[in-house]
Amino acid sequence: MDSENNQQEKVVEGQIDDVSNQEVDGEISDEELQELVLEAQREALYKASLEKTNSKPRHSFPKWIFWLMSITMLISTFSIVFEIYSIPAIDFLRTSMKLSQQEDIATYKEAVVVVVTEDGKGTGFSISSDGTILTNHHVIEGNTAITVMFPDEGRFTANVVNTYPVVDLAVLDIDAENLPFLDLADQTTFTDHEPIYFIGNPLSFKGIANEGTIIDYTELTDWDVPVVMMEAPVYRGNSGSPVINRSGEVIGVVFATIKDEAHGKVGLFVPIDEYYNAVE
Repeated sequence: MDSENNQQEKVVEGQIDDVSNQEVDGEISDEELQELVLEAQREALYKASLEKTNSKPRHSFPKWIFWLMSITMLISTFSIVFEIYSIPAIDFLRTSMKLSQQEDIATYKEAVVVVVTEDGKGTGFSISSDGTILTNHHVIEGNTAITVMFPDEGRFTANVVNTYPVVDLAVLDIDAENLPFLDLADQTTFTDHEPIYFIGNPLSFKGIANEGTIIDYTELTDWDVPVVMMEAPVYRGNSGSPVINRSGEVIGVVFATIKDEAHGKVGLFVPIDEYYNAVE
């Protein structure tokens, strides 16, 4: 562990990417992904219109056959796109659909919110039934108008209660009761390569559940406290995502990605211990 920490002390500022306002590392950005999907839709609809135009009047098909053909072609086109661009930015959608069928994950997702500001959006999560929300400081920094959106409870205006820039955390408050919330672990503990879940709003999606494994603590040159590396598909919009262990407790908050010499691009999260230390 000491050797890994020593390696990480060499990390220079600029290699660390926050995951709310930075461009996505990888072969394709979210804007390009959206354009790709729209182009696939346009191509499928165009082909379907050609089929209809070229069909002979005396052999007219019922409308339901035409729509069936259109849908089939659309699905086929998307299948080709997914085959060609089999990257984490697409793979995490498959993983999320699978994980969301689990009862525990579906319950966790109810407490994860979209944090919307004048600058963009990030993730946060409820830590009490009466409206306390935990997120990253950089998600709400410099913004006075902040909106929090729950999957089921709807939209609320949020007030900033406390900010802890040193550990990139912020506490929001909304006027509500009987809200779903996540339990915080008493402290951040984990084993080598322990599996974890995290839920957030990456790219242009909402409520995406995903999984990864913990690597170890690491030291950053511009931080006074250690943070934790994890092998996981973290993208822009995941800032503020809760990291949940298999006992259903939050052990940290996602705040950035980094290119590590040994592990490549990895996610970083603030240990929940630092939240307790900041509050005290």
